Amino acid sequence: MPEGDTIYRTARALQKALGGKVVSAFETGMAKLASVNDDAPLVGRTVERVEARGKWCLIFFSGDLILVSHMLMSGSWHLYRVGEKWWMPKSKMRVMIRVGELQASCEPMSHEARPIRLRSGQAGAPGFEAVLFNAQVAEFHTARSLERSSQVPKLGPDVLSEEFSVEAGVNAMRARMTSHPDEEVGVMLLNQRVMAGLGNVYKSEVAFAAAVNPFRRISTLTARELEVMAEKSQTWMRANVADGQQRGEAGEGIVTYTGPRRTTHAMDRSDRTWVYGRQGQECRRCGALVERRLQGTAARPTYWCPACQPWVAASGQSEAAPVGKAVKVGRRKIGC
Repeated sequence: MPEGDTIYRTARALQKALGGKVVSAFETGMAKLASVNDDAPLVGRTVERVEARGKWCLIFFSGDLILVSHMLMSGSWHLYRVGEKWWMPKSKMRVMIRVGELQASCEPMSHEARPIRLRSGQAGAPGFEAVLFNAQVAEFHTARSLERSSQVPKLGPDVLSEEFSVEAGVNAMRARMTSHPDEEVGVMLLNQRVMAGLGNVYKSEVAFAAAVNPFRRISTLTARELEVMAEKSQTWMRANVADGQQRGEAGEGIVTYTGPRRTTHAMDRSDRTWVYGRQGQECRRCGALVERRLQGTAARPTYWCPACQPWVAASGQSEAAPVGKAVKVGRRKIGC
């Protein structure tokens, strides 16, 4: 599932490609969206802005119309030049938004798994198509209906927003400790109503940074542990959305993806995380074997180091720490 940093980069790229431009074509494979478009056509509207809120992407059109989408496990936004072949079949298309001629030239644009650059100063470039593939959640809202939505307005402080602070993150987690003291740390970190944007990778990595066992009850957390989790959430997510200019590259970058997210300083794909995805491998700090266990009602995999993240039992809990699997799962060979 795309995490908050992926959606942030996606919204930034869509804003640079679509923002301020007039919609010249719109298609959808979703009946509810098609019905709204029949009554209030998108063609002729201006894309006012694109925002990320946690794991949600919001495209604001003139005339009080907002397209809200969530990628869940398989959705993704792609950017193409008009006329460029899509990387996925049209049957998987859920939304296509086309804008007209741009006063700029650009390098080839395609799937979000590649960096995209838009360079200004030359005329005659074609327009762009923003295509949403495989998403199960895409809805039109007005400003008023969005306020009444049971999903987006209920989000906790967005880790990647300008307004987020360590104090805000700590306060959000403290409030959750008061209302749900028996909840597990890993479950709380994934709860978008506590802090919006964190996903399964950051859940494991942030808990490791704070030396917190992810299966502890949140009632056992100390003030310092809360502070470290909020601080690392912000630091690591912001580092993973740095654009080309922040890295000193020339030009105005449209960057939707910069490689696998990382929490270490390593560049190699296999060394980019402390514990996530490293079941059965040695902990980078102490050498103990990293364990893995499914957690929460959604049964999401959680990774941790049993030595660096010691168990702390809450009142009435067993002193025995939860045990996960430390044997690395290999791929099965497929016979001819």
